[in-house]
Amino acid sequence: MDDMTPRELAAVAAEAARAVGDRLRAAFRSRPEIRTKRDFHDPVTEHDKAAEDDIRALLAARCPGGVVVGEEGGVQGSAGGGVRWYVDPIDGTANFAAGLPFFCTSIAATVAGAVVAGVVYDPLRDDEFSAWLGGGARCNGEPIRSAGATTDREAMLLSGFPGPRDLAAEGEEALRRFARMVGAFASTRRSGSAALKLAHVAAGWSDVAYGTHVNAWDVAAGALLVSEAGGRYLPLSGDILAPGGYLACVGGYDLDGSVMAEVAGAGRAS
Repeated sequence: MDDMTPRELAAVAAEAARAVGDRLRAAFRSRPEIRTKRDFHDPVTEHDKAAEDDIRALLAARCPGGVVVGEEGGVQGSAGGGVRWYVDPIDGTANFAAGLPFFCTSIAATVAGAVVAGVVYDPLRDDEFSAWLGGGARCNGEPIRSAGATTDREAMLLSGFPGPRDLAAEGEEALRRFARMVGAFASTRRSGSAALKLAHVAAGWSDVAYGTHVNAWDVAAGALLVSEAGGRYLPLSGDILAPGGYLACVGGYDLDGSVMAEVAGAGRAS
């Protein structure tokens, strides 16, 4: 395992993500029973856990001795493992459970605290976004470049802000920040999956993505996709693997002149 290259780790991540694709496609729009975790805004289904179990089994078979950090099962594996995997079996569970077609599986591999490989797989569209350190980014094997709008007034913004935790912490100030975003951008969308939003920015299908209160399994793979595609990814906590917020944009975007410089700065301080 320790001898595997970033490209080989990306191939393992892609195999693991695709391994649960049939399950997720078959379960989609079946209105599965929902349980909640932190609160009623944080749903989980039987398919989240089952998919993560399948992914863990495949990663253990291909890369024995590693550590897997999963959204559903927490940290499992050898503490001394050279590779640490971050797994979100269904990023966008609320969408998946309701039948809204915007969710994905996200898997990232890290070595010595650095993200070296990542895959975001959209099972409904069969779109596989992959990247490895120094190797660029791809969608279904074809190179992608993160390019698009250069200013807010031309751009598509994907953001889940403000969420319930933002509103609880900031109240009307969160709404004022959101109003500035809506007023500044050509279009603003709340799509519901951080990993897939980042994949779309990496591909140049959207221009800016912003989120708060995310974990490493939500964004690690997407962050590498954006960076390797030539875009910019900024962890607002200062560390991709630390909980917090993020801001990403396509290459060539005037981020300094964007309303997001102020909005994200306020989010970082809050």
